[in-house]
Amino acid sequence: MTTSTAPRTGHIGLNVTDLERSLAFYRDVLGYGVLGEGKEGGRRYAFLGEGGSPALTLWQQADAAFAASNAGLHHLAIEVDTIEEVRAYESALRAYGVEFAYEGVVPHREGSASGGIFFHDPDGTRLEIYSPSGAESATAPVESAPTCGFF
Repeated sequence: MTTSTAPRTGHIGLNVTDLERSLAFYRDVLGYGVLGEGKEGGRRYAFLGEGGSPALTLWQQADAAFAASNAGLHHLAIEVDTIEEVRAYESALRAYGVEFAYEGVVPHREGSASGGIFFHDPDGTRLEIYSPSGAESATAPVESAPTCGFF
């Protein structure tokens, strides 16, 4: 099939081990709105997003934490408008007790204007919050590979 445009990502679905814990993290710390939930028996899930459109769905059906060595999701990158917003998320995440892959805001590669923070959710899923500009003066933690590639 050939079309004039590539398809767009509708939403990202994550398997989680504990819906309540993950819901608290994505709702209370990252600010996603809850669009819907199901908590009946073994079918526990939540739809998160804004304005009725889901951006992220959580499915309680994992029995172990994220494993970087398995095929599948590498990381989830969340874009914000400014580097100041990235820093505000960094402060909120630190207050929540999240550990970061790198110290502070880092560029996507040496000399890049885009950059952000890199960390893990409660199940170990790799996350990134970044801005398209504002990281020009920061030093990349690794010169030989993109910052978001290996953390």
